[in-house]
Amino acid sequence: MAEHDDTARGTAGYLLEMGMLKRAKRSGWWIAGVKDPETIAEHSFRTGIIGSVLAMMEGADPAKVALLCLFHDTQETRVSDIPHIGRRYLEATSNEKVTADQLADAHPAVQAGVQRVVEEYEHGDSLEVICAHDADKLECLIQAVEYREQGCSNVQGWIDSSVAKLKTASAQVLAEAALNMTSVEWQQTYLR
Repeated sequence: MAEHDDTARGTAGYLLEMGMLKRAKRSGWWIAGVKDPETIAEHSFRTGIIGSVLAMMEGADPAKVALLCLFHDTQETRVSDIPHIGRRYLEATSNEKVTADQLADAHPAVQAGVQRVVEEYEHGDSLEVICAHDADKLECLIQAVEYREQGCSNVQGWIDSSVAKLKTASAQVLAEAALNMTSVEWQQTYLR
C-alpha cells in the first residue's frame, strides 16, 4: 500500500504542477506589446479544440490530436514559455527529458502514457501529429488576430510565421478565413 500511496502522491503532484499552466502567461506576446497575454493553459485549450477540428477536416483521429495538443506545452511549468528570440541564447533540455522529470514519481502507467504522447508530438510524422502542430500555429495566428483588434499592432510577424508553417490544406483555409474576419463575427449566427 505504501508504494501505491507514493505513486498517488507523485501523480497528484503532477496534476497540481499542471495548475501552474493556468497562471503562467505566454511570454512571447510581451515582445509584441501585449500587456496581459493569455496563459499557457488557455492556449493549450484552444489548441486542442482547433486540433480536433483540423483532424475532423483532414480525416485524422480527433481524440488523438486533442491529446497531443493538450500535452504539447506541459513542460513549460519547469522551463517557462521561452519566446523564440530567447531560444537563440539558450540550450534547452528536451521536452521529453522535462516530462520524464515531471513524472518521475507518478504512477508507472501515467509515466509511460504521457511520455509516449510527448515523444509522438515531438518526433512523430503521422497526420495526427501534423494536425497537432498546425493547431498550435493556427491558435497563435487566431490569438494574434484578437490582439491586433485590441490595438496591438506588432503582431504581424506572429501571423506571418504561423501562416508559413501551416502544412494541412484545412489549416491554411481556416487561417485565411480567420484573417478576413473579426473575432466577434461568430455572433452573427444568432443575431440574424
